[in-house]
Amino acid sequence: MTAPWDDWDHIVKIDPDKELAPGETFEDVCETGTDALEIGGTLDVTSEKMKRVIDACGKYDVPLYQEPSNPGVVVHDDAVDGFLVPVVLNAGDVAWITGAHKEWVKADDVDWARTTTEAYIILNPEASAAQLTQADCEQTAEDVAAYAEIAEQMYGQEIVYVEYSGTLGDPRKVEAAAGALDEATLFYGGGIHDYDSAYTMGQHADAVVVGDLVHDEGVDAVRKTVEGARDA
Repeated sequence: MTAPWDDWDHIVKIDPDKELAPGETFEDVCETGTDALEIGGTLDVTSEKMKRVIDACGKYDVPLYQEPSNPGVVVHDDAVDGFLVPVVLNAGDVAWITGAHKEWVKADDVDWARTTTEAYIILNPEASAAQLTQADCEQTAEDVAAYAEIAEQMYGQEIVYVEYSGTLGDPRKVEAAAGALDEATLFYGGGIHDYDSAYTMGQHADAVVVGDLVHDEGVDAVRKTVEGARDA
């Protein structure tokens, strides 16, 4: 049985706490050719902000997933295809491995049929996600490969996510993660800003994730990354 993300090359991650580029709409974002939208952010995200983006994007024919950063921002809405929940493998604060997830289960009736965890490996120490989770970002390519293998073989993760949020990462580490996986899907996020960067990381990752670009540069720049990811 195949998962939706098995066929994805490109994902746009929309931060509900940020505005789109001037003059652009969520319809414009949905028409970039991306394979899926992921709604989530690290800081200052609320359920109200999540709902605003879901309402705006849910009317278009692009798969829509919520990536909740904490239980309080989860939105149950038929427009959402599912929930992709981060589990940060190299977190220093264990709340981001099991603690926040336990609180979600206690507080909510989790829709397990539509919920999948993403095994995050965060590698940019300057990123908000790294600081929030106290991630140990000093990982060699061998370390990253080991984390990826653990995620798939020990914990049964369907998605492994190498995250360099805010900067373009080391392709060798992404390649190492890819080489360690048998069937799990590898996402890469961080610093994808043009055709070449999408193509480079798309050579190793199954899907590249574009986040800041959609807010800072807009949909024309995003379209170029879609082309790079597809050509890879």
